Amino acid sequence: MKEQDQEPTADVAAYRAVELIYHAYLTGLILMLSSRAGPQRAAEIVFRTFRRQQLARFLPGLKKLGLDGLPHAVACAQYHYLSNQVGGVKVEYVYENDRKAWVRYPPPRWIWSGTAICGIPSEVSRAMLRGWHANNGVVLGNPRLGFVCTGQTVDGQPGLEGYYKEWDHDLAPDERLRFSPGERCSAFDPARAPKLPENAWPEARLRKVLRSYAMEYITSILPETVAVLGPEEGGHLAGAAARLIGMQIFDDVAAVLGGIEPGAAGFATAFARLARGQGDDAELRMDGGSILVRQTSWRLMSEQDNLSPTVFDAWNQLWAGAALAHDRFMPIDLVERRDRGDSHWAWRFR
Repeated sequence: MKEQDQEPTADVAAYRAVELIYHAYLTGLILMLSSRAGPQRAAEIVFRTFRRQQLARFLPGLKKLGLDGLPHAVACAQYHYLSNQVGGVKVEYVYENDRKAWVRYPPPRWIWSGTAICGIPSEVSRAMLRGWHANNGVVLGNPRLGFVCTGQTVDGQPGLEGYYKEWDHDLAPDERLRFSPGERCSAFDPARAPKLPENAWPEARLRKVLRSYAMEYITSILPETVAVLGPEEGGHLAGAAARLIGMQIFDDVAAVLGGIEPGAAGFATAFARLARGQGDDAELRMDGGSILVRQTSWRLMSEQDNLSPTVFDAWNQLWAGAALAHDRFMPIDLVERRDRGDSHWAWRFR
């Protein structure tokens, strides 16, 4: 059965809630890293996160969006415009010529929710561009293609903006990303921008895409946090951020879901619903005087090899924090772990 045929029965509210959780966790984790681990190490993690995503998603995305036949500078700018538009990110595109095309992310910046932008160091924002934009020419096999950043929102400029340009000579590695704050992108004209096929994004499908867009950042950044900082420090900071976000965002998640009943039964029901909203199977059943939620899949990390158990421990703190906000006297036990040899993951709520 095609995905579109399944859309009418999709739990759109769960998709929205999952998107909210992971978007908040991404921002919160980067803030935690910047303030606790320091801007340089936070920038290294962000660089590795975006490079990982660029290597996995850029070329398949170009083809999927039908951009792989365009001049490289234009294809890159249109890719960022269309893919971020699908992801719910505010973005603009301006064509200058076949060897120069602009992309601009006006405020508010999606990745730095609300007031969080005040805590993002300049080098962390630059690390995103080093990780992705500076590497597009390499992946395309075009050593003359680079990216010029002309403004960063975190530096007080009215948006993150810049242009892809194909030079007349091969670029050295340190020339693939340049900064030229004196230049400005011309006005955006939506009528001249590329467009996605009409009627391709019904509400349920769009919400599912937005959910996956937010989840993919966590798929990348959690393993990179542990890789750069090590299991002890990386796991601690990633888990601390998750716990805080779980507590802080719980009321908003409950509202998106239409409310959560009190007690263990209410939380377990919502927990299973969110698991399904993430694309996982989830089975809820009574087990004596407690409630057990079991799942066999973990879609968030299903494509990751040799994953440290610390990644799961950190991620699990999202739900521990949410449970504390729901009812701080409600015991939760993680009683099975598939990543440690059990047939399922299972949580017991009492």
